[in-house]
Amino acid sequence: MTWQVLVHGPLARLDERVSRSLVDTVPRWLSELASDLGNLTVALPVLAAAMAYAVFRGRRRQALSAGLAMASVPLLVVPLKEWTARPGPLEPWAHGYYPSGHTATAMVAYFGAAWLVSRRLVPVAAVLTAVTGTGLVLRGFHWPLDVVASGCLGFLILGISSASLRSGRSRRRSSSRTPTG
Repeated sequence: MTWQVLVHGPLARLDERVSRSLVDTVPRWLSELASDLGNLTVALPVLAAAMAYAVFRGRRRQALSAGLAMASVPLLVVPLKEWTARPGPLEPWAHGYYPSGHTATAMVAYFGAAWLVSRRLVPVAAVLTAVTGTGLVLRGFHWPLDVVASGCLGFLILGISSASLRSGRSRRRSSSRTPTG
């Protein structure tokens, strides 16, 4: 996807045609409300509350991992935005739309919160992330590929975060089984 955006290839051109047909197909207030779910002022407090809950339940390592995952979002998204310099759907003079920071923020915050509180909340996180991305496209704040790329980036961030927790648990278990002399 990134390569297609950089060279303005056929996938990027299709993306732009699809976007133009979708923008403003729903009332603006609705698409703006949906896209606002990816704002830091909305998503970050949800994650912070879940992290506080996890710390209260004695799961400091998991809370820290979720916080680090969230902190990695701008560290990855901002350089990609600068590098690709993709113009916006409604603002061709502005650059820095690929990938969508709002989508990545929503995904990492809501999935992180769900994993910290209850796995049963994962479908809610998926819906909130999908609604955010859909709102961004329907309002014309992002191209569809911007949102899809952020979904991929979010999966990568969440996967690394989850893997680091699993490897930490397996190291602790193996060290507790090691006979002491």
